[in-house]
Amino acid sequence: MSDTSLPPSNRFIERVRHAVKHQRIWMVSAAILLGLLIVIPPQGVASIGFVAQNLLNVAPFLLLSIGIAAYATATGADGLIARAFTGSPAVMILIAALAGGLSPFCSCGVIPLIAALLVMGVPLSAVMAFWLASPVMDPSMFVLTTGVLGFEFAVAKTLAAVGIGIAGGAVVHFVALAGGLTDPLRENVGNGGCGAASVREVKPVVWAFWHDADRVTKFINEGIKTTLFLAKWLTLAFLLESLMVVWLPADVVASTLGGAGLAPIGIATLVGVPAYLNGYAALPLVGELMGQGMAPGAGLAFLVAGGISSLPAAVAVWALVKPRVFALYLGIALTGSFIVGLLFQFWTAL
Repeated sequence: MSDTSLPPSNRFIERVRHAVKHQRIWMVSAAILLGLLIVIPPQGVASIGFVAQNLLNVAPFLLLSIGIAAYATATGADGLIARAFTGSPAVMILIAALAGGLSPFCSCGVIPLIAALLVMGVPLSAVMAFWLASPVMDPSMFVLTTGVLGFEFAVAKTLAAVGIGIAGGAVVHFVALAGGLTDPLRENVGNGGCGAASVREVKPVVWAFWHDADRVTKFINEGIKTTLFLAKWLTLAFLLESLMVVWLPADVVASTLGGAGLAPIGIATLVGVPAYLNGYAALPLVGELMGQGMAPGAGLAFLVAGGISSLPAAVAVWALVKPRVFALYLGIALTGSFIVGLLFQFWTAL
């Protein structure tokens, strides 16, 4: 039944329901902030500042990735990008994992690119490989990790990023071959390909799209849509993080990971998921704990699990893909982090 066929009162109710459905994330964030400002005013003010600062910190990466995605859509180059991911699944997964490990994008900044790739029809296996590897390591992170935790740890973290990316891509590929993971994106994002999804037909590319009014409109609309989509979810993620920083201090969480054996590695893997730590801020803390006897494998598992599935990253993934894909993503992150922690612990014990 169309909206115009409904009685006026029902049309109004439908419109309100539609507005609430699409703005409920903003409403949740507003409700949390309002509650904080009423009950704990200093924390409310601090949370507002925390959210603003973190949004400002990720803004360069977000603007770059949003611009790339909007430009690809407006010019028609998205089809060419998608075709670059055709061919042997093994080669695609390997290249995607290596690219993810070398890219400068954080786990939040890469979200628009991931959405664009999926909408283009790029196989989910390759996208997942890039997605898993990207937040764990980048060039500047490698240099800082070397300075704080040593060259061996930096190399191990890099291999962990690429290894988890490859393994995750392979798992997704075989699951897709079995008939699962069709249409991974949520309805409000678009419909992407998966597994052996075919890349849509490539149309002529107009690189100088600004001479075409329709393409300029498409560029603006795509940019606004992606920006608003990311803004509402990242605002909620950083708001929740601001409360975790105060009520679940990272040093208290990480101090439980001392000792040797399998238990600290397992605990570090699980704790790394909800206890978000900025990758750069986490390095000196883990370095200090390792100096006090924390198992190197536990330190690596904590950093890798936290990087892949930290709160902002997990919220962004949940907003982008359907629950079954999110569950697979989280499962790969946990399993992969635990395994690389075990392997590194074994290596350091030799």
